[in-house]
Amino acid sequence: MGVADGEPGEKYCAGCERFLAFGAFAKDRNRRDGLQPRCRECVAAYSAQHYRRRREAMGKTVREKVVVPEGHKLCRLCGEVKPHGEWHRNATASDGLSTRCKACRAVQGRQGHLMRQYGITEAERDALIEAQVGVCCICLKAPPEHVDHCHKTGRVRGVLCFSCNAALGQFKDRPDAIRRAAAYVEGNAWKPTLVAPGVYQLPS
Repeated sequence: MGVADGEPGEKYCAGCERFLAFGAFAKDRNRRDGLQPRCRECVAAYSAQHYRRRREAMGKTVREKVVVPEGHKLCRLCGEVKPHGEWHRNATASDGLSTRCKACRAVQGRQGHLMRQYGITEAERDALIEAQVGVCCICLKAPPEHVDHCHKTGRVRGVLCFSCNAALGQFKDRPDAIRRAAAYVEGNAWKPTLVAPGVYQLPS
């Protein structure tokens, strides 16, 4: 079919090389027929390609267009399309939903807590666990789950299991009390020494 073979009310698109209805073309006052030479779809495709090339030349990533079904939303953080039930509500957003899915918000919450509370990243915590061969560095049995730090200096000491971390808390991080507890468990209980009538000296 040649360019002149179109039906009345149709125009030839120089992009996709098809005859399309006038409504498929955007207006252009500088053209004789008042319409752009390419249809809207071709113009959009060309603009997307030009945008991609420009972004790539700048060294920036280009987001792929994702088809999102009704009742779903794309999470720009993990790149997954999830149903609305996987999102927290946000009354200020245009769609009433958070910009990140619940899973991504939870991950970022943990990351933020590690940085705020201990000044370390998840990678640094994982490196500590790896250095401990994947076990609590006190009992050497249970999996490490809780970052332990010195409450005076803020220095991170290691990653402990729940029980060992709770035990340190009960002992209030006092090495002397912990040593006495160890001696007590071993059968060497430390007892006060009578130094004068009614006067006892506590073990140092």
